[in-house]
Amino acid sequence: MSILVAADFTAEEWAEWMPALARAMPDETLLRARGAAPNANDADAFDADAIDIAIVANPPCGALQGLRGLRLIQSLWAGVEKLLDDPSVPAEVPLARMADPAMNEAMAETALWAVLSLQRDHFMYARQQREARWLQHAQRAAGNLTVAVLGLGQMGRAVGLRLARNGYRVIGWSAHRAQLDGIETHAGDAALPAVLGAAQIVVNLLPLTPATRGLFDARRLALMAPGAGLVNLARGAHVVEADLLAALDSGALAHAVLDVFAHEPLPAAHPFWSHPRVTVLPHVAAQTDPRSAAAVAAANVAALRGGKPLRHLVDRARAY
Repeated sequence: MSILVAADFTAEEWAEWMPALARAMPDETLLRARGAAPNANDADAFDADAIDIAIVANPPCGALQGLRGLRLIQSLWAGVEKLLDDPSVPAEVPLARMADPAMNEAMAETALWAVLSLQRDHFMYARQQREARWLQHAQRAAGNLTVAVLGLGQMGRAVGLRLARNGYRVIGWSAHRAQLDGIETHAGDAALPAVLGAAQIVVNLLPLTPATRGLFDARRLALMAPGAGLVNLARGAHVVEADLLAALDSGALAHAVLDVFAHEPLPAAHPFWSHPRVTVLPHVAAQTDPRSAAAVAAANVAALRGGKPLRHLVDRARAY
């Protein structure tokens, strides 16, 4: 049996990913998909019935059609909303998301940088430097700040624990009950307003689902503490951009650190680029490393071949 690799990679990304996957799975036959129809590396047609695993990264719509022997779809990305929105992706085939410890640590580093920069007014001092203004602000201690982490999956847990180790009071929120050692956690829609209101900084790491799309709208932004900061490292569709701009313009929120956007790349004319209270990152909070991600994918492939339980399977009813 063979493995189909279907992705929207650039030529440079293909040149990185295919060797990494081949090294992680030396005994497997890897076939690269081109466009919506599966084709071999040399563009020669291959036997679709011989494919039982697909390794994907935002594959073109229809790329997995006709694969009657498919037994596993392994995503190379942590988010799977595009796969779930593609009606051609077979719903009966187990779908595994990427859960890479290296990505978790990278996300924790970015979140810590963002929270520390908000705590110590580093973004404000950067604005002052551009204006040649010498003005000192009162220094806040980490232990006097509450940081809310929304989303307590693997990345959210890594972020919460890293922030707690650095002295912040961390509270966590998720749609369903989750436990995290040393961190106060809350769950369910009824608990969200109190969590938002208690935090000086909110870090969003929620999966994008129908329930979380547009979560940060005018109503929920108004629930946040006056002068709070928002760090969105999850998906751009979580934020209603016009409502966030209004909250920043009014001073209701002090600053937003945004790594993800409704449209990427962020259009050059978008007001986020020049807004004094917005820090823009080009979707780099936790980039996938082909070496570590290939090893995670290979472990699930080996589990399937050996008849062992698969890891990180997506609950399609929950959409993550």
